[in-house]
Formats: sequence, C-alpha cells, structure tokens
Amino acid sequence: MSTLNSISALKEGDPSVFSDIFHEFHKKVYFYVLSKTHSPYIAEETTQITFIKLWNYREQLDESELVDKLIFRIAKATFIDLLRKEAVKERFLQQESPAKTDDPNTLETIASKELLSRVRQVVEEMPPMRRKVFELSRYEFKTYKEIAAQLSLSVKTVENHMSLALSYLRELLLFLLLLLYLC
Repeated sequence: MSTLNSISALKEGDPSVFSDIFHEFHKKVYFYVLSKTHSPYIAEETTQITFIKLWNYREQLDESELVDKLIFRIAKATFIDLLRKEAVKERFLQQESPAKTDDPNTLETIASKELLSRVRQVVEEMPPMRRKVFELSRYEFKTYKEIAAQLSLSVKTVENHMSLALSYLRELLLFLLLLLYLC
C-alpha cells in the first residue's frame, strides 16, 4: 500500500492500516527517542503517546505528507512536551521538599513550610474553575491545550485563568516574603 493510500485509509479509520504503521514504526520511534534522551521511560511514554495522537487526530492528517516524517514529527513534539513536563515536575518536587539541614527546626525550614501551606490554602480559596485550571497545570503538569480539552474551555480561557491565578499568587508571595523579611 502506498504512503498516500495509507494516510487516506488511516483518515477513514482503518484499524488494519494503523496496526501496520504501528508495527513498522514502533521500534524506530522508541529507539529514536531513547537515543536522544537515554531514558527508557521517556522513550516508551513518547512512543505510546505518539501513536495515540496519530490515531486520535487521524482526520486532520495531510495526505500529501510521508508517514515516517509525520510520525517522527509527532514523536519529536511529544518527547519535547514530556521533557518540559518532567522539568516542571522536578522543580515542583524540589520546592515541595525544602533542602535538608542539620537542624530540621531552623527558621528557614519552618518559613518554607508555612509559605507552602499558605499557597495551598490560597489555591483552595480560588474560584472553582480557576482552581481546577491551576491544579491541572501545576499539580498534574497538563498543557493548556490538554486542560482546555478536558474542561471544555478555549485555550484562551485557560490562559486567562492561569494568568489571574499566577498574578494573585505572585502578589501574595511578595506580601508574605515582605512579612518574613520584616520578622
């Protein structure tokens, strides 16, 4: 079957064509990502998500594009997105567990825990939709596009909710830091 016919049949939802493409490219995508990241976890996640996206967005495929170029473009965008999420997750986890010191009751550790507790409390007090958008973005590491799809909102609305949430948190943090400095 030619590439053009493959994309055309895939767009029509032919599962046998998808299966053929999956079997032909699964290992190639996996080893491509593994060579870039040296992470079997990221390689496997990227590979699975790539083929899920290929199937979910099949109606939007360009029939003039080559299958291999299409798959590797999806894979590259997916693994970059996963790396970003991992970086955000790592930063968040580092913020969650303040640096250990010899004395766990130091003023700095107590202040960090208090600040984190206050931020969580403020997030809980946000309007429900803003809170949900913030939690999906910062705690579940979802993209604005994923949040918009999950909550049936436009990406612009998600951006506005996040902007308001972050602006409010920034003001709160400046106020709390000022108080900590004065104490």
